[in-house]
Amino acid sequence: MIFFRLMAKQNKQQVIKQPQYSASSTIEKMPWERFHNIILVCIATLAFVLYANTLRHEYAQDDGIVITDNEFTTKGFAGISGLLKYDTFRGYFKEAGKAALVQGGRYRPLTPILFAIEYQIFGKNPAIGHFFNIFFYALTGIVLYLLLMQLLVNQSVAEDNKKRNWWIAMATTALFMAHPIHTEAVANIKGLDEIMTLLCSIFALYLAVKNMDNSSLKNDIIIGIVFFLGLMAKENAITFLAIVPLSFYFFKKTDLATALKQAIPFLVAAVLFIIIRGVVLDWKFGGKSMELLNNPFLVHLGGGQWVDMPMGQKIAMIMTCMGTYMKLLFFPHPLTHDYYPMQINVKSMSDMGVLLSLLFYMSLTGLALWLFQRRNILSFSILFFIITSSIISNIVFPIGTNMSERFMFMPSIGFCLAVAYGLQFINNQTIRNGLLILLVLGFSIKTISRNPVWKNNETLFLTDVKTSTNSAKLQMAAGGSLVDRGANEPDAVKKAAIMNEALPHLEQALKLHPTYRIAYQYKGNCYFHLNEFSKAVETYNEGLKYYPDDRDLTNNIGMAYGQAGKYYGETKHDLPKAIEYLEKGYKILPNNPENARLLGIAYGMSQRHNEAVPMFERVTQLQPSAEAFNNLSLAYRYAGMLEKAAEAAQKSQTLSVKK
Repeated sequence: MIFFRLMAKQNKQQVIKQPQYSASSTIEKMPWERFHNIILVCIATLAFVLYANTLRHEYAQDDGIVITDNEFTTKGFAGISGLLKYDTFRGYFKEAGKAALVQGGRYRPLTPILFAIEYQIFGKNPAIGHFFNIFFYALTGIVLYLLLMQLLVNQSVAEDNKKRNWWIAMATTALFMAHPIHTEAVANIKGLDEIMTLLCSIFALYLAVKNMDNSSLKNDIIIGIVFFLGLMAKENAITFLAIVPLSFYFFKKTDLATALKQAIPFLVAAVLFIIIRGVVLDWKFGGKSMELLNNPFLVHLGGGQWVDMPMGQKIAMIMTCMGTYMKLLFFPHPLTHDYYPMQINVKSMSDMGVLLSLLFYMSLTGLALWLFQRRNILSFSILFFIITSSIISNIVFPIGTNMSERFMFMPSIGFCLAVAYGLQFINNQTIRNGLLILLVLGFSIKTISRNPVWKNNETLFLTDVKTSTNSAKLQMAAGGSLVDRGANEPDAVKKAAIMNEALPHLEQALKLHPTYRIAYQYKGNCYFHLNEFSKAVETYNEGLKYYPDDRDLTNNIGMAYGQAGKYYGETKHDLPKAIEYLEKGYKILPNNPENARLLGIAYGMSQRHNEAVPMFERVTQLQPSAEAFNNLSLAYRYAGMLEKAAEAAQKSQTLSVKK
């Protein structure tokens, strides 16, 4: 609500005062004044046109962490206190300590609170989440345009320069809105954290620039609150502590001391956020992880042992990622949501791609510094990109992953501004506008065609695994999604086909990540559904070598033995083999009533009635039912225990009547 009130206030001021962007004493309004509202409507319309095809999408990727599988979010209003009290991952893990497995810690309560409100009002409804992502994305585009107008046009410059800068502001906004690298942030509901972080950050800067000559404690408090909300969405907003003074220095022609002074409300908000974050996380921002998926800078030595990557290789990998970001900004194809190990291969500093990336960024930095004192737009663009990228680069501190396209959501403003600035040097207006239209149109087509991939987890995983062939996480996710689908397939032939499609993905995941626990589980499940029970048990046991205390893998072995016994008994009619497997399964899972029941039946069919009796007795203890007592009655009778057989039959009849 604060956004709408402040925007209404600004619009009211524009009605009362003289036109904000005109330096002319003539009555005729400039184009940006005459078409101001139309431009804002066009920006919002572009956002909805680009992402309208996501409105029928389901939840996908990390939506489970912050929405559907989060115990606080799903409580609606009642869960908001929990979202404010704990690490963002606590509601997903549902127990203390596990959130610390992720490096750096996470305290980003703003968007989960918004999701909780949505859940309270609309229930489990992904369409609402997708709508609000588009809505806030449209607002981001509008505020970006207004900010650029404040920085580039609303200053005492020649009329020709005003027109040029207006074109730059429009071109930057159009390129930003259409850029396909943003699909991960907008098409995935969880990406709202990226949107809200940028929206609040640039809106706070817009208010600071607009009120520069009307500074007051009230305005400073409002600016601080808006920026604080951005920090509560995601920590990336803190980079605006540098962006704010740079904006005043470059575009308001202030000295550095005055520019730094303008950042005081932002600094106060940042200090408050850091204190709250520290208290909530107990000043423990996640321990160092030795799990590859939470720390990409590890090298496997064999035997389950992982060690830190040499510094040279780490720097090489970082520069590879930074080079990949730049390539995707210029040419956003192919796109993928997953760059987890080992999609970004381990490099050395002598690799040509690493050297080119390093040289490119060194040149960019040098150019920005060379143009700095001239207060050149290109210098600001480069510095904006470098500063906002620093926090996600793994250079300042580890972030737990290599890279992700959504991390470019904020830095891409610098890229789009630089491209727009470069295009305006084309003197021929027709050619300049034509190139811009072609870029925006090309980006738009790519964005719209990329969105359907985000429909649900299966479409996302099975599409992107064709691009991220060396991502252990994505190979596992693709295989796992197929196993989950195949498990519910009633047709045996189709089920086998799905499982055989899943196996290569899971095998590749384990090849890339030899200690990947969940990949062992899914691979074993795959063999389980293919009725290859020996291979299933073998796979589960391989996983237990690395995780000997893992209850899921152990339980799966017991289930596999039980199903193997059932398969050999009912399908193969091999009772000795069935009993062998069922005994192993019962030994591992003595509290599983199905294993006990099957073993009792197998003993009975083998005329081993005295051994069948304790199995059926166990079933009645674990799962008392009319059927269980009826089976026990039969076992007693065949074992010659007629009195007990009568008692069990009576119990079965009683339970049957109650039912």
